[in-house]
Amino acid sequence: MMWAEIAVELIQAIVLIAIAPLMAGIVSKFKALMQGRVGASVFQPYRDLRKLFRKDSVTSRNSSWLFRGIPYVCMASMIVLAMMTPFVYTGVLAPFGDLVAVVYLFTMYRFAMVLGGLEGGSTFGGMGSSREMMMSVLIEPALLLAIATLAVLSGAGTDMGDISSAISALGLTAVGPALILAGASFMMTLLAENARIPFDNPTTHLELTMVHEAMLLEYSGRDLAMMELSSQMRLTIFMAMLGSLFFPWGIATELTAQALVLSAVVMAVKMLLVAFALSVVESVLCKSRLFKTPNLLTVSFTLSLMAMISLYIL
Repeated sequence: MMWAEIAVELIQAIVLIAIAPLMAGIVSKFKALMQGRVGASVFQPYRDLRKLFRKDSVTSRNSSWLFRGIPYVCMASMIVLAMMTPFVYTGVLAPFGDLVAVVYLFTMYRFAMVLGGLEGGSTFGGMGSSREMMMSVLIEPALLLAIATLAVLSGAGTDMGDISSAISALGLTAVGPALILAGASFMMTLLAENARIPFDNPTTHLELTMVHEAMLLEYSGRDLAMMELSSQMRLTIFMAMLGSLFFPWGIATELTAQALVLSAVVMAVKMLLVAFALSVVESVLCKSRLFKTPNLLTVSFTLSLMAMISLYIL
């Protein structure tokens, strides 16, 4: 049974990594359909990554060895996060699936990207790095408080697998102001952390308005492919966390074929719903002005704080 559990946990981590470009393609497809366009195929991100991986990387003579090592740090942090995230089964491959460790791995990814933007020797890279650090001041507390609310609500500690199992076992009794407010805060954090509208426009070509993309301007070839893939993995992991932690009903808590198949179907529906909601938000809203983004992040932090307070009041 131990080897079967390890195999299932390994497979779910591999699947989470493998579907990352697909989820990015699905979000883009939904957005195109809502805007009256046909749009590219949902498999287009795979083709783009294949093309980039075949190309050599070109680096500026002003960049250092840190610039060339950043893509590997970003990829490694996302791979570890994939092994820590319950997706189809509540068990996780990494033995330290702690929520605090998850937050700090996201922070390490952001720090590496900021450092890569600065080390590229580009003016726009430094501009994007400074904007990213400005927003991260409010992203991290909101994220930590939102998932800490789940730890208190479930009473299962800070292990993500235990939290998912506990909230799933509570059933509909877990649905309340705390879970709804924390989920709304996490959704706003998902948009900010992944540089989506209204915080940033991932498809923009205007260097002066870029945040996330500005830090990638100096990357090319295989390095750019790894940075793009790690960004897609980050979005997919956030979507999986939203489905398995805040709305975990249907996730497999035991190793049976029936439970795993049912969980896979339910999780696929959840991921599609989150992708649809993300595309609706990006189609309805427009990019906010840079100096108004802290106000939106303050709302996210306030929601997570209200969620935590409601656990002790209600």
